[in-house]
Amino acid sequence: MGWWLLDADTLVSSRFVVSPLAEATACLFALVRCAATAADERAWLSRHLPGFRAYLAADPVTEALLAAATGATWTADFLTKPPFLVERASFDDELAELRAISDAEVRANLEVSLMGRPLPGVLLTASGLADRAADLLTWIWTETVRPDWDRRRRVVEADIVARTRQLSLGGWAAALDDMRPGMRWLGTGRLQINRHDYPPRDISGTRLTFVPVTPKAGWVAWDGDHRGYAVFYQCSGRLAEPGREPVPEALERLLGAARAQVLVLLAAPLSTTQLVALTGQGLGSVGRHLRVLLDAGLVSRRRAGRSVLYYRTAVGDGLTTARTSARTGC
Repeated sequence: MGWWLLDADTLVSSRFVVSPLAEATACLFALVRCAATAADERAWLSRHLPGFRAYLAADPVTEALLAAATGATWTADFLTKPPFLVERASFDDELAELRAISDAEVRANLEVSLMGRPLPGVLLTASGLADRAADLLTWIWTETVRPDWDRRRRVVEADIVARTRQLSLGGWAAALDDMRPGMRWLGTGRLQINRHDYPPRDISGTRLTFVPVTPKAGWVAWDGDHRGYAVFYQCSGRLAEPGREPVPEALERLLGAARAQVLVLLAAPLSTTQLVALTGQGLGSVGRHLRVLLDAGLVSRRRAGRSVLYYRTAVGDGLTTARTSARTGC
């Protein structure tokens, strides 16, 4: 995509959105890619790949549709529409937008994504192509995302809080530069989307949305009339992988499981809102744990713009490290 040119109004009115459909689409891409770099990713793939492959084997039209839509450098547009519905739209609400796409538009999108290669014959005669894609995403949502959606949503919301704080502290460069590979804020209204040598695109006066997802996936999208654009990106670092910071058993016994979880997460500064999103605990509970940890000298706090950030003190670090070492025998 090269880079986008956008005016101040477009930038100021841009927003972050939680999209259940985007999460399901990112999981679909992960299953198609069939590659994992971490143990939890491999476990997720091993659980869901057999069912995914069986689904496609039972429906050759959907199998051909997915291969044509994702098999080239450019993913077919009908599969990656921007989420411009109301905040906290349901999965079914978002999916209705996909189901409304005509067969003619789907085929036109596929012709672009196939980059000159002929459309498979089965896709020339089949009908209800968008419905087939929607049915596949419904299966992905039901089988692989919804059982874990509460946790995934908390991770996405925590990323949005973190990005918003970065924006308030360091401007757009701080919020956008590490959002996805090759993306960075160039200044003077220019947003580099990737490193490809594509002509610049003026998106001034349109709607711009940023959509975090938890799988390792990222793409850009726009609607058919180019009035709305979206950047989909993987949640940053530790927010996307909250399960990789185990709470030592001994620390749980000492402080209680919920309070120990808060202390472990505060290896890096976090706001109360981020802690609520990451832990799933209520705001009042997190506040009480923070007060106890502050009084005990295990955490400290500082103001960053309009947010208050909490972080472990040297005493808190020592307690966490000591308990971890005792459990692992290091």
